[in-house]
Amino acid sequence: MNERRTPAVAPAALDDIDRALINALQGDFPLAQRPFADVGARLGLAEEEVLARLQRLLDARVLTRFGPMFQIERIGGAFCLAAMSVPDATFDRVAAQVNDFPEVAHNYRRGHALNMWFVLATERPDGIADCARRIETATGLPVFLFPKEREYFVEMKLEA
Repeated sequence: MNERRTPAVAPAALDDIDRALINALQGDFPLAQRPFADVGARLGLAEEEVLARLQRLLDARVLTRFGPMFQIERIGGAFCLAAMSVPDATFDRVAAQVNDFPEVAHNYRRGHALNMWFVLATERPDGIADCARRIETATGLPVFLFPKEREYFVEMKLEA
């Protein structure tokens, strides 16, 4: 079952340097004027090579995102898990429609009656319901919202 946000592409070949870079970018990212130069120095790479490799990994969708994680509620925004029941015949079209919304992240296909799951992130708490309504209008399908009841902090690092 395809659980990717974008259409399948040929897997990118990773070398040992790519793997080391991915591992180095997970946690302890330097807060410095030139953080990519600092990461490069730890790996024996020039800043330009770090940036070029990171961009290649993003372009190849080996990495789907690189950036900070925020507790959006502390700055007035909101996150919410959402799901839809999408007919198989229209799944790709609906996924493209849903993914066109800038508030949508982490959209995955699941083997369940609610077969499309994604996260909504908005600048204001009332933006969640508004975005869900706009997605419903665009797709003609209901969006089910699953707001978090409790927050857990888990530092997850994946070895490349």
